[in-house]
Amino acid sequence: MTSKLAPLSASKVKISVRPENERNQPIKNEDLIFGKDFTNHMLTVNWDNKQGWHAPEIKPYGNLSLDPSTCVFHYAFELFEGLKAYKSLKNEKDIIMFRPDKNMERMNKSSDRICLPTFESEELIKLIEELIKLDKDMIPKGKGYSLYIRPTMIGTSEGLGVHTPDKAMIFVICSPVGPYYKTGFKAVSLEATDYATRAWPGGVGDKKLGANYAPCIKPQLEAAKRGHQQNLWLFGPNKNITEVGTMNVFFALKNSQTGKKELVTAPLDGTILEGVTRDSVLALCRENLDPAEWEVNERYLSIDEVKERAAKGELIEAFGSGTAAVVSPIKNISYQSEDISVPLQEGKQSGKLTEDVMKWISDIQYGITEKANWTKVF
Repeated sequence: MTSKLAPLSASKVKISVRPENERNQPIKNEDLIFGKDFTNHMLTVNWDNKQGWHAPEIKPYGNLSLDPSTCVFHYAFELFEGLKAYKSLKNEKDIIMFRPDKNMERMNKSSDRICLPTFESEELIKLIEELIKLDKDMIPKGKGYSLYIRPTMIGTSEGLGVHTPDKAMIFVICSPVGPYYKTGFKAVSLEATDYATRAWPGGVGDKKLGANYAPCIKPQLEAAKRGHQQNLWLFGPNKNITEVGTMNVFFALKNSQTGKKELVTAPLDGTILEGVTRDSVLALCRENLDPAEWEVNERYLSIDEVKERAAKGELIEAFGSGTAAVVSPIKNISYQSEDISVPLQEGKQSGKLTEDVMKWISDIQYGITEKANWTKVF
């Protein structure tokens, strides 16, 4: 009879602190580059199939030591999450994490998909909270600035056989960040991409796996050569729009016959990442937009429909959504050597709804407004 494997427990955490004279100092907001600098401490938790989760450790930020045969290097046993903590603009003593329960839920789905261990979500949130408290002086202040949190899980079994890992590790690192795009809240140009595929039915496009990302870089470089910032990923014979770059994507359309408007994003059919920001956009739009004027739908939208609606003057605006940038306005789409122009507000870099969504979400993230069960304040 085998004993039960130990669950992840924040109460067992061991904390070792970097000496004061060896610590990185807070970085000026204007010097922040997304994902380049890191806080003074990190979290690691090991797991094996005999004991379960070991005691978590919060310790000085440093290198990991892994055998060259470790399975993460050969067979991509790796998944990650991205979430943020903010300094409240309402009460400067408060630190706010935005919807961490959703990230933990998705992390466990990703882990289960590639045969890595799952964990108790609330326990990892507690551990991340302790990690942030230790380095809270490195969280930058001000709208647009935050602490980016990167929880990662890897398979750590040694050997070249392809099998379920018998060892794994969670580690969490944090990076003080400013706006994702140095140019700020500025509309981007897209290239509609059908010669490469981001995800496919039965695959893992709905999971946050590192293996999903590297293959997308070459098409992005190809798009950049033609003057575009990101790819608008298309899929299937109907050339349905799935995502933009590494973000979910939304289109606002109007019916010229009835005058009614519609916000559309792709449905969660297994090829679409279950974005936390995507979910937040849908919830806030359904809550704040007048249903007599707007419909908010998760449905398939082809690039041909967008082109036709734009030609009729029925394309209102479009934007991407994700943790790093929150929302990213879109100004045009190149498709089959033609440009589809996406309207922007006069003299501005986004549409009105994009601007509103950015405000609705950021006001919650920075504690200006409250939304029940959406924030962890400490």
